[in-house]
Amino acid sequence: MDGIHDMGGQDGWGSVAIDPDEKVFPTEWEGRAFAMGAMSAGLSGTNLDAFRHALERLHPLDYLVDGYYGRWLACAELLLVDHGILPAGAVEARAQNLLGNAVPEPTETAGEKPQYERNGGGSIRSIDDPHAFAVGDRVLARDMHRRGHHRMPAYVRGHVGTVTALRPAAVLPDATAHFTGEDAQHVYTVTFDSTDLWGPDAESYALNIDMFETYMEQAS
Repeated sequence: MDGIHDMGGQDGWGSVAIDPDEKVFPTEWEGRAFAMGAMSAGLSGTNLDAFRHALERLHPLDYLVDGYYGRWLACAELLLVDHGILPAGAVEARAQNLLGNAVPEPTETAGEKPQYERNGGGSIRSIDDPHAFAVGDRVLARDMHRRGHHRMPAYVRGHVGTVTALRPAAVLPDATAHFTGEDAQHVYTVTFDSTDLWGPDAESYALNIDMFETYMEQAS
């Protein structure tokens, strides 16, 4: 899906300031948020792709204002509400009560926990389908605009690259995020020229993207 989460390659956000002495968790709450976010997928019976899709569904303003671990907290709440672990509005009501504001806390939950096996076989699969592409092939990244989760970066859509490696087949995030099956596919490393993506004035380098087979077609 298209959204604020796919910021890679966009103009206007300025350079990234990196503090070489930054702590892993600059404040205590961020470490707690990390743990709660990591636990939320298991508690809700979901998976990594569903977790990523929950991040994508956050309101764009909240996504920017809340910061990295603020997003993790909001994502954890969304997953737990979606799948009937927490009632909608329970977190906000509890926060208000902790501030001394008497607010009734909801108790009714909705949603159904997905059937997902924790500690399963991971995402790598063996499939019998022949590869559609080979190393050296020129391929076009499909110009995908659709609802739901996928792993196609916006900045490569509609651009041509070269297959430079064959990777192990894997389950398709587009399917597993929505619990519609696995749809395991071949995966390829595709190399793009940065100047093809961002113009002749961009810094020149080769950019490698791992892409699922249905994300590509043969370049004409």
